[in-house]
Amino acid sequence: MFDHVKFGVSDFEASKRFFLQALAPLGVYVAGEGEPSYGIELVRPGSNASLVLFLTQERPAHLHIAFEAATRQQVDDFYAAALAAGAKDNGPPGLRPHYNANYYAAFVIAPDGHNIEMVCQVAQG
Repeated sequence: MFDHVKFGVSDFEASKRFFLQALAPLGVYVAGEGEPSYGIELVRPGSNASLVLFLTQERPAHLHIAFEAATRQQVDDFYAAALAAGAKDNGPPGLRPHYNANYYAAFVIAPDGHNIEMVCQVAQG
């Protein structure tokens, strides 16, 4: 859970395409966009939390962002969409019982090397 996360990217258009496509299973939409140096704000329906990307020539430190999914299917759909958007696999969908019994997650590496996770912690029957 977060209010907003803002981080710099070296290729604004590639990152914009990646996050819009990879997070499509959650219904993420563009809430606002300015010049690439200002960025683009992505929001999930029904949430006040946002992800903001902006263009920078600084090399950002590696970042891990975990998005909350309501269902395991959303985790699976995120993983497929992210790979189709050009992400690198960093852990396919599955249970991670070393975190907790219901921790179902998938991990990918985004265009700038950030570790992006989608996790559902709801027990499924």
